Amino acid sequence: MTMQPLTLAVIGTGPRGISVLERLAVRLTETPPGRPVRIHAIDDTEIGAGRIWRTSQDDWYTMNTVAGQITMYSGTPDEGPWRPGAGPALDEWSRSRADILPLGSDDYATRRTYGHYLRDVYRSIEQHLPGGTELISTRTRAKSLAARPAGGWFVEVDRSPYVIAADHVLLATGHPKNLPDPFERRMIDFCARNAYGPHYECGDSAADMDLGERAVPAGSTVAIRGLGLSFYDVMLDLTIGRGGTFETNGDRMTYIPSGREPYIVAGSRSGLPIPARGVNQKRPDHSHKARHLTKQAVAAARVRRRETTGNDQLSFAEDVWPLLMREVDQVYQDTHRAQGGTGPLPELDLHKLARPFAGKSFSSPGHFRTHLLRTMRADLDDAALGNARGPLKAALDVLRDIRNVVREAVDYNGLLPASHEEDFNRQFLPVNSLLSAGPPAERVEQLYALIEAGQVDIVGPATVFAEDDAKGLFKISSPQVRGAVRWAAALIDARIPTPDLHRDTSELTSSLVSTGIVSEYFRTGPGTAPPAPTGGLNVTRAPFHVISADGEVQPDLYALGIPTEHTRWFTQVGSGKPGLNTLFKQDADAIARSMLATLGADAEVSVPRHATMMGSIR
Repeated sequence: MTMQPLTLAVIGTGPRGISVLERLAVRLTETPPGRPVRIHAIDDTEIGAGRIWRTSQDDWYTMNTVAGQITMYSGTPDEGPWRPGAGPALDEWSRSRADILPLGSDDYATRRTYGHYLRDVYRSIEQHLPGGTELISTRTRAKSLAARPAGGWFVEVDRSPYVIAADHVLLATGHPKNLPDPFERRMIDFCARNAYGPHYECGDSAADMDLGERAVPAGSTVAIRGLGLSFYDVMLDLTIGRGGTFETNGDRMTYIPSGREPYIVAGSRSGLPIPARGVNQKRPDHSHKARHLTKQAVAAARVRRRETTGNDQLSFAEDVWPLLMREVDQVYQDTHRAQGGTGPLPELDLHKLARPFAGKSFSSPGHFRTHLLRTMRADLDDAALGNARGPLKAALDVLRDIRNVVREAVDYNGLLPASHEEDFNRQFLPVNSLLSAGPPAERVEQLYALIEAGQVDIVGPATVFAEDDAKGLFKISSPQVRGAVRWAAALIDARIPTPDLHRDTSELTSSLVSTGIVSEYFRTGPGTAPPAPTGGLNVTRAPFHVISADGEVQPDLYALGIPTEHTRWFTQVGSGKPGLNTLFKQDADAIARSMLATLGADAEVSVPRHATMMGSIR
């Protein structure tokens, strides 16, 4: 009699899906199962890399974390072959491949290179599965789920085998493509009214946008909305991607145009392009030791709230922000002293750093340009000092280092709903995004050169993007810069779409919502205020079981990563750090352990001896 295999389906094979497959392989190897296991890896773009990291994209799209701090393996290499639980970080891997540009620990990889790394991790999982376990790669689009009478799910896909029966299913679907929001709909309608004129691109990965010369002709004016990380991707696509080159002579970078570029005008609320990351001076396994914003401090704040109000939800402004600023300022002052500074520096004002032009008026576009370039040059000087020896960039790196503690405060309704919306979403997140997630300094240098060359114009703060039917063009202006009005034939939205179950164009997501298999996460608090919708997918704490529309926990359905963003914070992280048992790895292992529980493989499996524990999830 043939024993039925335990069948698992992982929908989405970007970093989150790969991380769970890797931990499944480790657990199956360390505790061999008593029955066969069949794992289906399902992806509609590229198995092992997914859409965002696919290996067919251009080389000018880069990561913003240095290669030595990126790994998809839950343990570092040992004396054996590279395999699940004992594999290389991105930089070491790159040096083993003749067809890949070798990376140093402090170099930045292209997204394409990371896609190749992910593909190799996937192959190592395939090659090192124990006997009785098979991994089936299925490049197809998942369309719907239907509950099986005996438990588990039927996964409908759009090509053979059309239906996959699975005992457990993981949703790791990554960045969404959304239906237009009101602004986007307005721009789309404007283009439809002017059928042979303007061109508009909704926010998405730049590699998936139509930025070719038919849509954005050479010599035309194109507007870019947003000055974050995606802005740099679009900027490079329209310059390097059109044959332009950058040359460095001493400490000065210049741009040599090809003649095929458009003229770029861009802007955002702050008017400040996202600043550069400091030159990396930290070991790959560096872990900041918090002194003020700690898990213990967050827990103590909850106790105080419960004792005084009867409710342990926190105010971000009152309970978290002061501790966070003490943490940032401590590193700022300590680094200054360690580098021979005498006397304390003025306390950092993160809001002023993120909004340097707030409340200021400029007499002309040239006046603003002078101030902007001065601000950018000062930032590049700070970046050159590094993230360990430069006081400012060392302090701002703390915002990355303490994300896990911030999660302790905000995840799973940890904040009062009004504080979450106002203090966290509207006040903290824009500042944090701008100051903690910058590109390599080279990107800011390139933008500086493009502005100097007259190829790019940053219009000003509080940028307004509008349509003009009389001209058939987009109008871009800044109320803080006199005379700052530009007209463009194309408008590119360089902002990454926010996850929203009800706007996600995925057939799978629409089906899951309409059938009630999944539910939206709502923020609740004391008093009579109605629950606040978030657009996020509702899941339990680890191992992240999906919660259905009727409030039932789905024991055989899991969700991880970006679809759960509003339930948990900062799920965009796409790798672990070598030598550390990061939350990224803990998340993956929690799901792997739960999926394999019925095999009797749910006994504790030790963290690989090459990793260091970083604490558990709240």
